[in-house]
Amino acid sequence: MPKRQIYLTGFMGTGKSTILNCLHQLCGLQKIEMDEQIVQEQGMSIPDIFAQKGEETFRNLETELVKRISHMDNIVVSCGGGTVMRQCNVEEMKKNGTIVLLTATPQTVYERVKGSHNRPLLEKNMNPQYIEQLMEARRPKYEAAADIIVKTDGRTAKEICQEIKERLEINDNTK
Repeated sequence: MPKRQIYLTGFMGTGKSTILNCLHQLCGLQKIEMDEQIVQEQGMSIPDIFAQKGEETFRNLETELVKRISHMDNIVVSCGGGTVMRQCNVEEMKKNGTIVLLTATPQTVYERVKGSHNRPLLEKNMNPQYIEQLMEARRPKYEAAADIIVKTDGRTAKEICQEIKERLEINDNTK
């Protein structure tokens, strides 16, 4: 594998956590779930960070974590949905990594996240129309950052991971 990290990006509910775990198991890569890492380090949930410290503080925590990750080898990272909104994060990720954009339709995202209360940006707007508006607002940055784009609608995690492995020419480490 020519680059040291794989960054899974995309809107919330596109399958980043699921694909992170699948690539970890299939390829033997270390894994980091950025949101989980921030929650662990801050000792509070993401909604609490947003409420008590603000979105800007959360985004700064993401940037600091991206900088630390960029020095690691053979790792797959599930980025928070907004990580690529900051160009400095994208530049850091591209230094040693490949950015994989996972996509899904607004309806698929809605079906996947409708029972979740851990998504502050959707909490008061949990509907396909709002999801579509937010996705469209972010799409140019997601697509500009992406090295490859993988659709997740109607596909199993294994099928998606297989496509990523083939496109990034990753060898199995779990023989």
